[in-house]
Amino acid sequence: MFEIGNSLREARVRRGIEFPQAEAAIKIRGKYLRALEDEQFELLPAETYVKGFLRTYAEYLGLDGQLYVDEFNSRFVTGEDNEVRRARTRRSGTARPQRRSRRTETNVVFIALAAIAIFTVIVISAWKASGKPSPVVPPTPKAHVGRVPAALLTFTALHGTTHVIARTASATGAIRYDGTVQKGDSTVAIRGRRLWVAIDSPENLRIQVRGKLVHVPGLRPRVIIVTATGWRPA
Repeated sequence: MFEIGNSLREARVRRGIEFPQAEAAIKIRGKYLRALEDEQFELLPAETYVKGFLRTYAEYLGLDGQLYVDEFNSRFVTGEDNEVRRARTRRSGTARPQRRSRRTETNVVFIALAAIAIFTVIVISAWKASGKPSPVVPPTPKAHVGRVPAALLTFTALHGTTHVIARTASATGAIRYDGTVQKGDSTVAIRGRRLWVAIDSPENLRIQVRGKLVHVPGLRPRVIIVTATGWRPA
């Protein structure tokens, strides 16, 4: 066990780095970096922010980011949270056979269509060889190709910089996006049915749900749930 905050502070001072310099380099507000060094994790908007900022800041200072995240988990994450993670891992493991089953069904459809096409060519060739008029061959049924659904959530930085974390379903779900966007960056599109999203500065973003422009009040960090029908506070 080691002191997370003191270790970060000592590394920063040893390198002669001030908070404004670190903020400009890794796009994390200085007040959050100071909170990490003071171990005032409650000042950050969500636990996910703590881990993401902790890893980024530690690696910027030349430290092992995963080591700091593990130390935070061991000291501040409850056993119940760990149980939730293990339960989600077990559920994700059971979903794989279903995906393999779908791939198998798709392969069977393609094989069937190929067999129909080969049979049609053989019939036409036989009629031509016999000198008889070619029979009317019914059109080959087309494989059903489902439309690719539009992205559930898209956002673009209008000004400033904003850190965004998107997870599947809840705060403990799989990470779909974790990064900082700024004006001039490409639009970020995230697919899914339900997303848990933590936004550092909503006022800096243009946000769309299923292609429809929505307004998430800014001026402070927000954590929201996004579904096909819109968004709501988490």
